[in-house]
Amino acid sequence: MAIPGIESVLQKLGSVAAQAAGLSSTSSAAAAATGASPGGFAAELQASLQRVSSAQDGAQAQAQAFEMGAPGVALNDVMVDLQKANIGFQMSLQVRNKLVSAYTNVMNMSV
Repeated sequence: MAIPGIESVLQKLGSVAAQAAGLSSTSSAAAAATGASPGGFAAELQASLQRVSSAQDGAQAQAQAFEMGAPGVALNDVMVDLQKANIGFQMSLQVRNKLVSAYTNVMNMSV
């Protein structure tokens, strides 16, 4: 019995390992075959920001539905979704801070 989420992670790990081993042409063909889009860090960062944004939008919509008294919307679900969105935002904020710090360190290096 295979779990699709685990298979997806294993495929991504395999393509990253192939790239690290210097098999870039083989890994790009494998990435195309598995449906993974090559793009590196920038593409993954953009996708992550989009996921955080959609989580915030979904949590806000669910909170508004609860406030309006929509049936089937429980307070505990609203609170959990709001906290998930907040954690995602805090994580992206910390990644941004680390990127700015790394950029500053690189710019301050003397040749």
